[in-house]
Amino acid sequence: MQKYKLKRGFKPEIDRIYSVMQECFPTEISQNDGHVETSFGAMSKITVWIENKMLFVDTVSDVTVKDDGIILQTNRVYRDFLLKATGYTAKERLKNAKKEVGEE
Repeated sequence: MQKYKLKRGFKPEIDRIYSVMQECFPTEISQNDGHVETSFGAMSKITVWIENKMLFVDTVSDVTVKDDGIILQTNRVYRDFLLKATGYTAKERLKNAKKEVGEE
């Protein structure tokens, strides 16, 4: 499970996250108890929720997928989702994660 800070102006609302998931993942998306779930490519399950103005993402990899093309596409779509959901690029998310670990 990962947690991500949201950039200023990116509202911590599950409905916004749901619409970002619809935009990024062309699969069936379910929503219950404030959690949004789907599966895509090499990930058999992606669960997303908002807690304390942070985005939490829990992923389960599908170990049966061996095709590098599918794996690379899954990673690209997942990174795109995180950018649209948090407002931070991969480099900025890494910097934020390092900063948070240093504070604890």
